[in-house]
Amino acid sequence: MDPPAEHAITRLLLQWKGGDRNALNELMPMVEAELRRLAANYMRQERPGHTLQPTALVNEAWLRISQQNQPAWEGRSHFMAIAAQYMRQVLVDNARKKCALKRGARSPAASLDDAQLFSEDRAPALVAIDDGLQDLARLDPRQAQIVDLHFFGGLTYDEIAAYLGIGRMTVIRDIRMAQVWLKKYVTA
Repeated sequence: MDPPAEHAITRLLLQWKGGDRNALNELMPMVEAELRRLAANYMRQERPGHTLQPTALVNEAWLRISQQNQPAWEGRSHFMAIAAQYMRQVLVDNARKKCALKRGARSPAASLDDAQLFSEDRAPALVAIDDGLQDLARLDPRQAQIVDLHFFGGLTYDEIAAYLGIGRMTVIRDIRMAQVWLKKYVTA
């Protein structure tokens, strides 16, 4: 992203943080392409032929983002990291619904987009990864955040390092350690 656009996004985020809800309307067209890229990263992990478009994931995440009354944005990178977390939450929430349905729970109210959001065969794995990330966050919050930003948010090692104020090699080391931790949740 070119520096003038990045500065404009940061300016709008700070205006929104300061209470200007109109900044939110100006912000969406500026970040929509990047949000779609994040959503595409998530959807690439789905089975081939999946019917969901990244647009549905972006829309649901944007709804959750826009409902914040006093966001604490520090800039574009921070906003994108939060957006990535919301996208993961959307997918995990839907995966949990699918797993509950398989166990015989009553069907929750769902929209058409909800019905398409997640492939059944991947739902248990995503729930397991989310559980593992939550456990890892209690042990090492930074490692969990780095995994979330990289694997779910699509941020590069350099973007993560800049956002967290740590070195690139620390990011790489933390990702490797977290992968070992999370392996027991995926293979269980």
